[in-house]
Amino acid sequence: MTFEELSGDYSAERMDTVAKALEEVLSSALPQGCITVGVYEAAKSLNVDPDNVVLCILATDDEDVKDVALQIHFTLIQAFCCENDINILRVNNTRRLAEILDGSGKQGGEPMDLHCVLVTSPHSSSWKDPALSKVNRFCRESRRMDQWVPIINLPER
Repeated sequence: MTFEELSGDYSAERMDTVAKALEEVLSSALPQGCITVGVYEAAKSLNVDPDNVVLCILATDDEDVKDVALQIHFTLIQAFCCENDINILRVNNTRRLAEILDGSGKQGGEPMDLHCVLVTSPHSSSWKDPALSKVNRFCRESRRMDQWVPIINLPER
C-alpha cells in the first residue's frame, strides 16, 4: 500500500470520526438549549455574546452554492468567527443536519434555516464534552494546514 493510499484511508476514517463527534455534540447540546439555528439568529447571537459560542456550523447543499446572498452571509460570519477564535465547520448535508437537530427540519411548521448553526456553552458550567474536544482539535489541525473552514460530510443513516 502506498503512502497516498494510507493517508487517504486515514483521512476518510478521520472524517468519519469527526462527523460522528459532531453528531454527538449537536445531540447533547440540543436538550441543553445550546443550539442557535438560522443565519440571522446566529448573527444576533454572535453580536451579543461571541465568547459563549464554542462552534459555528455553516451548512449547504449543492443548490446553495449559487445563492450569492447566502455566500456573502457566510463570508461575514466566517470573518467574525476567525477574528473571535470561534471554530468553524462546513457541512454539506443539510437534510442529515435537520434529522440530527429535529428529525423533521421544521420549527413550528416552518422549515428551519439550517445554513448556520451555533453551538453555545451552557452558562451553568464549563462544558467538557469529549466529542466537542475532538471537533475542536480537528478544527485546530485544519487551520495549521491552512484550511480555515474544513468541510465535513455527515453520513446518511
